[in-house]
Amino acid sequence: MIQRASKIVIAGAMLLGVASLGGCATKGFVNEQVAIVDSKVTAHDARIAGVDATAREALQRADAAGKLAEGKFAYSMVLSDDSLKFPAAKATLSPEAQARLDAFVEKLKADNRNVYVEIQGHTDASESKAGAYRLGEQRAEAVRRYLSQKGVALNRIGTISYGAEAPVAPNTDKAGRSANRRVVLIVLS
Repeated sequence: MIQRASKIVIAGAMLLGVASLGGCATKGFVNEQVAIVDSKVTAHDARIAGVDATAREALQRADAAGKLAEGKFAYSMVLSDDSLKFPAAKATLSPEAQARLDAFVEKLKADNRNVYVEIQGHTDASESKAGAYRLGEQRAEAVRRYLSQKGVALNRIGTISYGAEAPVAPNTDKAGRSANRRVVLIVLS
């Protein structure tokens, strides 16, 4: 019995010794891993701070541009599918559309002001999202090229495509889709 008790005490002492040695090795390993993670966190914090500064600068530039544009809206002209008669999934101008654009150019020249024209291309939701953006841009570009050929300086014209993201009517029927296929000309002075 005494022999058995001493064996238990010896086994317990050995177990305690192994556990204490394992704890030291684990503590060193953990400290090493924590140092690696801390360096990664520090690097990510620096990147986040850089992105945050860039975002703040972009917001300040956008606010400044917005203040410049305030009160600068002169007028707009909407060229819908009926007046432009874009063929389905095409960006070619019809003779009717060219006549409407000729009248628009004459109005710009008659105003005799240094204005900026933003051409917004819109489509219906029958295309994929990427296809709608591409088609909206192609239609806006067709109008930009035509205005340039008629003497409107390219530095006074900008294009943007909204694709199907800004509908003016539901895309559930033919009339709604037709209303959404449009080019909007915004004149800013």
